[in-house]
Amino acid sequence: MADADPRATLEALVRERGEDYASLSRMLGRNPAYIQQFIKRGTPRKLDEADRAALARYFGVDEALLGGPARPAGPRVATAERGGSRRTSEFVAVPRLAVRASAGPGTLDAELSEDRRGDRRFAFDAGWLRALAPGGPVGLSLIRVEGDSMLPTLADGDDILVDRGDGADRLRDGVYVLRVDDVLLVKRLLIQPADRRVTVASDNPAYPPLADCDPHDIHIVGRVVWGGRRFR
Repeated sequence: MADADPRATLEALVRERGEDYASLSRMLGRNPAYIQQFIKRGTPRKLDEADRAALARYFGVDEALLGGPARPAGPRVATAERGGSRRTSEFVAVPRLAVRASAGPGTLDAELSEDRRGDRRFAFDAGWLRALAPGGPVGLSLIRVEGDSMLPTLADGDDILVDRGDGADRLRDGVYVLRVDDVLLVKRLLIQPADRRVTVASDNPAYPPLADCDPHDIHIVGRVVWGGRRFR
C-alpha cells in the first residue's frame, strides 16, 4: 500500500468519504483548486509536508499512503461497552499555534505557525471534534487568549479551539479570531442582516464596539468553537 500512487489514494479517499476537493483545500488554507490540481494535473508534484500530515490525520491513514514517511496514525483507546463488546475511540492531535489572540489592545504577531518548542499537540476525541467542527479537524488549532476584553466569556490565559476552515465564506454571529492591521484579536462579530456590515464587539462592556465595518476589511482567521479554562 505504501507504494501506491498518492494521487490515486487521495482521490479514492475523497470519493469514499464523500468529501469534495474545494472543501479540503480550504481546510488546508489553500485556494479551492489546490487538491483538484494535485490529483488531476500533478501540480504540485508532491504535497507540502504540513498539508500531507494534515490530510493523513483527517482521513486517519498513514502518511506513507500520501507520499510521506510512515508514521503512527494516532492513539486509540479501547473502552468497554455493555454486553461485553468493545469499541475503539480515535483521537486527533491538534496543534497549538505559537501566537496569542488578544482579548485586549491587540497582539502584533500576525504569523500563525505551529509551536515547535517541545510537544505542542493536544489529543481530542475524533467524534467530539466532528460535532464541534463538521468540516473536519484539518483546520483546527489551539490558541492562547491574552487580555480581558472578552470577559466573562473568555479570560486571560484561556485556550480556544479555532476552526480555520470556518471563516469569511460562512460568516455569521459568533466569536472569531481575526486580524486587523497586523493585530491578532479574538472578538465577537455581529452581522447586520440588511447589508452584512459587521460590528466587532467585546463581551466586556468596558471596551467599546467597532460598528459598521466592511467585512472585506476584516481578515477572518477562524471561528472559535470551544474554550478551556484552568481554575485558579
